[in-house]
Amino acid sequence: MTGRQTRSTIGMLAPATGLIAIFVLVPMVLTIGLSFTQWSTQTGFETASFVGLANFADLLGPTSIGRDFRAAFANTAIYTALSVVLILPLSVMLGLLVHQTFAPGGILLRTVLFSSYMVPMIAVALVWSKLYSPTEGPINQMLGWVGIPPQTWLSSPRTALVSIVLLNVWQQVGYFTVLAVAGLTQIPRSLYEAALVDGASAWMQFWRITLPLLRNTLLFSAVIAVINAVQVFEPVALITQGGPVNSTNVMTYHIRRVGIERAQGGLGSAMAVTLMLSLIVVIVLLFTLLRDRGEQR
Repeated sequence: MTGRQTRSTIGMLAPATGLIAIFVLVPMVLTIGLSFTQWSTQTGFETASFVGLANFADLLGPTSIGRDFRAAFANTAIYTALSVVLILPLSVMLGLLVHQTFAPGGILLRTVLFSSYMVPMIAVALVWSKLYSPTEGPINQMLGWVGIPPQTWLSSPRTALVSIVLLNVWQQVGYFTVLAVAGLTQIPRSLYEAALVDGASAWMQFWRITLPLLRNTLLFSAVIAVINAVQVFEPVALITQGGPVNSTNVMTYHIRRVGIERAQGGLGSAMAVTLMLSLIVVIVLLFTLLRDRGEQR
């Protein structure tokens, strides 16, 4: 590459890398730095005082700070795990329905599924809060038709978090179905034809051909699903505000509560850093797990 080409490449990359540095890298470095300080968000950065690992010690300690943090972390982990476990199988099943050619309606189904992802999460949260209404919600009315009493979906600690998960699955599954369809289109049709000649059943074709060749797509989908689930905020902020009894108090909402409402910027930054490190560990484990399974195959 000549010097002129190098300068041209740098010139084309500079706007994008500059924006990434300003809006991603700088806030990330600033958050990491503030996590080692005691700082109030109501004052300037010059008032931050270095406290070392004291904030992280508080998060792991026996005080109310540590208990609330661990409860929010556990809620986030449960929410993320349930979302991924539901979204990935549903996206594959719906993707197979959309991708099939022996029955009409695949394009229409793809459009309907993806349209749910295009609806803003704020609107989805408001609509689902009405669907979950104990007295006039359609869900309880349909349950009443089969003799099941009304459920307090968002008012009970046992069902509130699961209700938010179902809301998220409905909104996200269309996007992941499109990803599954994209992966299915990359599988050569000749493999299925050869399997039919060998007498393989539809289940064996799925287990031996479709699922292994969807491994990279499922890995990408799992990573995106985990990242999306960890960032959940709107449904909690609009519907439950972390309740009842902190059963839906997830990390993003808890960080906002501590860092903004209580003005404990250093402690909130430490929570954000801990969440970021945990997310990195989970993503690395996903890559390692699926890579090892692929090598075993």
